[in-house]
Amino acid sequence: MFTIPCVFFILWRMIEVKGVHFSYKSDDGAGRNKPVLHGVDLQIEKGSYVAVLGPNGSGKSTLAKLIDILEYPEQGNILVFGNDTKDNDKFWQIRESCACVFQNPDNQIVGTVVEEDVAFGPENLGIPNPELRQRVDDALKDTGLYLMRRRPAASLSGGQKQKLAIAGALAMHPEILILDESTAMLDPISRSEFLHLVEEMRVTRGLTVITITHDMNEACRCEKIFVIKKGVIVASGTPAQIFSNEEVIESAGLDRPVHYRFLSAVSEILGEDIPSDIDINDKKTAAKTAAEMIRAKAPKLKGTIEVAEHRKVESSDENVLEVRGLDFGYDEGGFKLDHIDLDVRKSEILAIVGRSGCGKTTLISHFNALISPKPGQVIIRKDGITLDASNKKDVKKIRSTVGLVFQYPEHQLFEETVYKDVAYGLKKMGVPEEEQDAMIRETTDLVGLPDSVLECSPFELSGGQKRRVAMAGVLVMRPEILVLDEPASGLDPAGRREMFKMIHNLKAHGTTVIIVTHNMDEAATHADRICCLGGGKMLAIDKPEVLFADYRKCKESGIDIPRITSFARNVRHLLRDELPGLEVKGISFDPKESAKILIKAVSEYKGDCHAE
Repeated sequence: MFTIPCVFFILWRMIEVKGVHFSYKSDDGAGRNKPVLHGVDLQIEKGSYVAVLGPNGSGKSTLAKLIDILEYPEQGNILVFGNDTKDNDKFWQIRESCACVFQNPDNQIVGTVVEEDVAFGPENLGIPNPELRQRVDDALKDTGLYLMRRRPAASLSGGQKQKLAIAGALAMHPEILILDESTAMLDPISRSEFLHLVEEMRVTRGLTVITITHDMNEACRCEKIFVIKKGVIVASGTPAQIFSNEEVIESAGLDRPVHYRFLSAVSEILGEDIPSDIDINDKKTAAKTAAEMIRAKAPKLKGTIEVAEHRKVESSDENVLEVRGLDFGYDEGGFKLDHIDLDVRKSEILAIVGRSGCGKTTLISHFNALISPKPGQVIIRKDGITLDASNKKDVKKIRSTVGLVFQYPEHQLFEETVYKDVAYGLKKMGVPEEEQDAMIRETTDLVGLPDSVLECSPFELSGGQKRRVAMAGVLVMRPEILVLDEPASGLDPAGRREMFKMIHNLKAHGTTVIIVTHNMDEAATHADRICCLGGGKMLAIDKPEVLFADYRKCKESGIDIPRITSFARNVRHLLRDELPGLEVKGISFDPKESAKILIKAVSEYKGDCHAE
């Protein structure tokens, strides 16, 4: 007699996806469909915190749209706390309880003013004043946008727009919050603040959180992970279960959190198993475990560990771009530049980092004269000729010398086929047709686009492929300087690796590459130098190993350090508590090499407290 109430209780407490299939209709006019999901089954309990991982194009975003009734399953059912998404009578009940934040905030912003945009959702739910006013103010304060509440939404930076989209979702007071790569455009500090806020709301409001992410450290914070590949759930479990499964990680093209990779390296080098009961999300416990393993086993190696030399910078001292005394400020009071002086060297990879709204995109927009420097100078040096970005006569030559790819490459695509899109610039420049084909195919090969996609519509490609097409359209013009705004944002781990492989290939061919990024680990690993902006000022510029070695200076300047540097630093401090005067030489941004540095230091330790 108690069976039926129990069943209803379970349904009410769960999101259930049962045998769901879904296909998108093709735009080729042939009536063909593109299958995306193939019989997906999963359950998410009310109040839980889950991550959905998988490669680009695996169906993660489609699953989010189906839960929020932005799409309907072709086969199967989705129950949201007992309500079937196919039941029209339950449509608004589900929509009111569920909010999605997607990767591209421009697609979600509807208000002209910041506070109006945040009010849009709850206002359409019929929330009256003064509650509406309170919800908007709370959401703006929680996301750090309250002082910008009367600013035009269009005047915000990419990261600030992402915060605005998040604020709009929070103001609706949802029961379910779906985050689809919603932190991809946030700087490390803003990302951490937002995740702490969401986790606090989950506890205080019973919020159910579903995060779709390519950030393995973010996924590590969740209670459960679902891995989806080619539209099928291939694995599920706790973060520890998923990240310890080599087969799942490799087959799905995923990666591990940096602290887990560090701990795995320690385990491999010392021949010591990682304790099975360790909480992979608890970095303090992971650091303590690593320190204990190194303390116990490293002395027996007696200095036999070899550490790889730091990557050598192979760039020239010749400047190809010079910025002098550059000031800039938008009329709406947006991101300012305050007397920027910067030299960019030939054939280097320069990373520009800083918090959202600090002026990164504004700065690079001066590099190819999209914004004319007033006051200040932006000088491009090409073949012994000096080009001035403030001189209108030089603009055409500057734009053929400096290629710029913004953070949403799909906005730069417009032709009906990939081939035509890449060829567009060549035609405009009057390049003879007999030369175009060879240039196009050489460039598409360089960025990793197969010949099979050249006659496809660029709009039917995956996010990673669209990015490559946009880059090919710029690179085919043979620019000597390539500027990339968040080139790896939204790409899965395998895609990110391919992107940076291509960037290093461009450098090897003599191209100077400037990247704007929020990912400090990637900036430290791949850049020859890093330029840090803060509040429109240039706070520092140096080699990564020099910049991030001074933790105190980074903290004072508001610069976040790479995750692996932070974790290794914590392990080093724990070791020094037991081994006074322990001398650690060098810094590495590779987890395995970082582990080797500490193991080598302990194996060579000569102090009184040396392990027996």
